[in-house]
Amino acid sequence: MSLLRMSLSQLQPAIVWSHFATLCAIPRSSCHEAALRDHLVAWAAARGIAHEIDTAGNLILRKPATPGCEAAPGVILQGHLDMVCQANAGTVHDFEQDPIAAVVRDGWVVAEQTTLGADNGIGVALALAALEAQDLAHPALEVLLTVNEESGMDGARGLVPGTLRGTRLINLDTEEWGHFYLGCAGGVDVEVLHACERQDIPHGFVLLRFDVSGLSGGHSGIDIHLGRGNAIKLLAEALRDLAAHTDMRLVEMKGGTARNAIPREAYAVCALPAAVVSGIDSWVEHRLAAWRQRFAASDANVMFRYEVDELPAGSAVTEEVRDRLLAFLDTARNGVDRYSDDFPGVTDTSSNLGVLVLAQGRFKATFKVRSLDDARATVLAGKLVSHAQGYGLQAHTDGAYPGWTPDPSSLLLALCQQVYREAFGAPASLQVIHAGLECGLLAASHPHLDMISFGPDIRGAHAPGERAEIASVARCWTLLQAVLRALASAHPVSSE
Repeated sequence: MSLLRMSLSQLQPAIVWSHFATLCAIPRSSCHEAALRDHLVAWAAARGIAHEIDTAGNLILRKPATPGCEAAPGVILQGHLDMVCQANAGTVHDFEQDPIAAVVRDGWVVAEQTTLGADNGIGVALALAALEAQDLAHPALEVLLTVNEESGMDGARGLVPGTLRGTRLINLDTEEWGHFYLGCAGGVDVEVLHACERQDIPHGFVLLRFDVSGLSGGHSGIDIHLGRGNAIKLLAEALRDLAAHTDMRLVEMKGGTARNAIPREAYAVCALPAAVVSGIDSWVEHRLAAWRQRFAASDANVMFRYEVDELPAGSAVTEEVRDRLLAFLDTARNGVDRYSDDFPGVTDTSSNLGVLVLAQGRFKATFKVRSLDDARATVLAGKLVSHAQGYGLQAHTDGAYPGWTPDPSSLLLALCQQVYREAFGAPASLQVIHAGLECGLLAASHPHLDMISFGPDIRGAHAPGERAEIASVARCWTLLQAVLRALASAHPVSSE
């Protein structure tokens, strides 16, 4: 921990990077943020910063306004404590015990074999730095750090109306510098389940394990338009072809680890007649060559391998169930469903087949559906449910959360644009994001809030190799300080 802290804390601004070093050192997977939260409570208490843990487990830190700024409306800085936990195949990393191995390379802070947690650790670090800064004039500050954002938004969902005292909220959970975000997608999960009928594997069959790997993966909202390969979909496509030409028996199948990450890896255990195995090499090579041509621009390093599995022969799902499962997975909607009419180039509605498990005859697939329009998310989720039911599978929706509707007349937006222009010489662009910020849920419980979101450049969120640009973190800190100083004035800004 000390070596990591020393390395990152040498970066500028040190007040931000020292907090991020702490976040890298203390594991914080979704639903396991307690150790970090306890550390931050002790940190706040040592500095006389008031703290509260609400019934949902969120941490709220409060600091009075700088003397002379008491008349200014209170400001809330908001981020989430948890991170998406992904590691490359073959990387041994316990996300509940091990620190993140962050390194500095070519102007970026990178985790080479795992996710970095810059989403949303940089935002949390910026908010903590604002609380710690001694020479920063500011209104009354609240820092809201939510829990379990990545796997359910439970913290924001459980925030009791009236908890927050401020009227202006800055969300620090976006990942492209030079943009102010004023809207985001809502989302809903679709779960597909089936208890599979099984049968014994015939005598003379050989067990093989097929692996899809080497894909780029990424964030299922921000990166969904890039056309990257989905390991689960590719594996289902391949196995469906294999079953159409051989007496293949499906034993086990797994892929993906998070519904909000594009799956990078998937595998299946299958049984094939011994006579077929001798010709499997050419089929695998042909399939791999086709994928590398198809994904030359986005996933040139895709791999498809097989090996003889040494597990004892057992049972497989019946051929009829196999065909239904593979056909469903192969044909289910995945990727961009619609682009926005109002924001050119921005994805409006999408779905991501994020997690699949078939083991011991139990099948479960989880999709993440997103849309800038809540009604369209509902419609697409309903189509996925109907599609699954058409194959005799059980399906339901879960975990719906609302989007954040843009307000171009926001006074907070006008002030932030004015400050940005003065600091950087040009206006920031205005964007909506095809990802699930917590702003929609916060608006539902606190409808009076005037909200905006910004952040530094972060690339590869939700995938190993995630990185944050050092220079843009410094610019983000400069902007946040300038915005807080401007908000410390009690005089409202014109929206014109």
